[in-house]
Order: sequence, then C-alpha cells, then structure tokens
Amino acid sequence: MIIIKSRDEIQKMARASRIVVKALQAIRGILSPGITTGEIEKIAEEIIYSEGGTPTFKGYRGYPASLCVSVNEEVVHGIPSLERRLNQGDIVSIDIGVTCQGYIGDAAVTLPVGKVSEEASRLMRVTEEALYAGIEMARPGNRLSDISHAIQAHAEAAGYSVVRAFVGHGVGKTLHEEPQVPNFGPPGKGPRLKAGMTLAIEPMVNEGSYHVVILDDGWTARTRDGRLSAHFEHTVHITDNGPEILTKWS
Repeated sequence: MIIIKSRDEIQKMARASRIVVKALQAIRGILSPGITTGEIEKIAEEIIYSEGGTPTFKGYRGYPASLCVSVNEEVVHGIPSLERRLNQGDIVSIDIGVTCQGYIGDAAVTLPVGKVSEEASRLMRVTEEALYAGIEMARPGNRLSDISHAIQAHAEAAGYSVVRAFVGHGVGKTLHEEPQVPNFGPPGKGPRLKAGMTLAIEPMVNEGSYHVVILDDGWTARTRDGRLSAHFEHTVHITDNGPEILTKWS
C-alpha cells in the first residue's frame, strides 16, 4: 500500500530534507583532491547531529556507515573510508538519508573533484536532467511508470544506460516504502499517482552497460565494464499542483 502523508508528516519530512541539503552543501564546499571519503562522512555526520537529525543509513540492514560515497565506476553504496583518498578528475556520488522527528529525507548528488573530463561532466549533467524529467511526471493522475519512462528516455537518448539492479522508492517513516520506482520501463503502467505521496526518485546512469557487480565488502556496486556512473536523487512530495522537491538545493 502506498502511504498518503498528512500535512504534519510532510512538514517533518521537509525538516529532515533540509538537514540533508545542508550536509550536501557543506560537502560540496570542501570537496577537493586529497580529501578522504571518511573525512566527507565525518563532516556530514557533524551537521546531521548538530541539526537534531540522525543518519538513516547507519545500521540499516547492517550498513556500516552514515553516507554512501561512490567514486567513478562505483554506482551506489560505496562505504566511506579514511584510507580512500579522492584524486583530481574523480567524480563522486554522495547519498545521504536523515531521520528527524521520525521522518526521513533522502537525496544524492554526483560532484566533480576539481576539473573533470568532458565525458564525466556530460554524464553528470544528463543524469541530473533525467532526474528532473522523471520528477516532472510526478503529478496526480499520471501512472508511476510515467516517471520511469521519462528517466530512461532521457538517459538513453544521450547514449547512456540506466541501472536496473537498483531503483527509487517511496519514503517517509521508513527508508524504503511502497512503491518501488524503477528508472526504466514503458509509460502508462502501475498505480495512479495521488497528492500526498512521497517518492525518492533516483536515476543511476552508466556510461556503458547497465550491468553492475557487488564488491567483496558486500555493499559497493560498480559498473561491470568499469566505465563511469552517476547518481542523482531527490525526495519529492506529490501535490495537487505538481511535484514539490523537499530536498531541493542550489
């Protein structure tokens, strides 16, 4: 069952989402060659706790960290480490979930480390565009797969592939609520969207094949062909007037 949120619940999700945004903005401000992924996590944790939130991911299904920090060919669920140092030209996907007053905000962004290649820059741009193409379809009366199709169509028109192994999801009191929100598929399928639904829409787009493999840590997923991947995500509230992005940032 897809849970319809009350005004009070949306306000709590918005509060959690503002903490997510504050943490992401802080990371963007300090991201530079030489920083470790573990240092990124420490900075985010300090902000999350100081703002009255808790890291949603830490301990979730056994996940050992507060953030997912995935570098270059890593798609998602990269575990931060003080041993993993970022280099000039890397791209790094930061995925953050925050719980506050019992409700969750969830967002991800892929950022450049210093100056990156034109190919990496284009992949990031197209993936973010695909996210917003999907969000634009999150309107009452549309079908769930209208979101999925818009994402896939935009990414594939640019020559990229959309990851199948991981999808978006409903979000609220728990991190993964119904429904699943694939980033691929035909339009006009699935449940009708209604005001009050809240979705974490999150395309993961690969430069090459959509196939992924899981590393020996049991979490980190990377592209099977070793080519780059990008990941963007927003928590979205469907309103009578269209989508409201709770994790919107600039």
